Amino acid sequence: MSWVFLLLGVMAEALSHVALKATDGFTRPLPAAMVILGHLTAFLFLGQAMKGMPVGVVHALWAGLAIVTVTMLSALFYRQHLDATAWVGMIFVAAGVVMINLSQGHSH
Repeated sequence: MSWVFLLLGVMAEALSHVALKATDGFTRPLPAAMVILGHLTAFLFLGQAMKGMPVGVVHALWAGLAIVTVTMLSALFYRQHLDATAWVGMIFVAAGVVMINLSQGHSH
């Protein structure tokens, strides 16, 4: 169940970060509210994920998955595209997430 909470936390945070661009410096109330609620929701889910996983593993997975998710969402919503070098970096991030998942460091 920790993985479900972690993934929900990643999605809440990623959507929040993508909405941050739409706030126009927090001058637009609806996107600003989405940012604040998204971050609160993300932390609630991450707190639940940490009940069954070590803090360091949750944080590493959260950060890595959020980087890749925000990048994909920004390409979808804002047509922001990265060059090949940046995508190679994303592959390294994804590989790191897989390695953490395969490690024995996240079991009780």
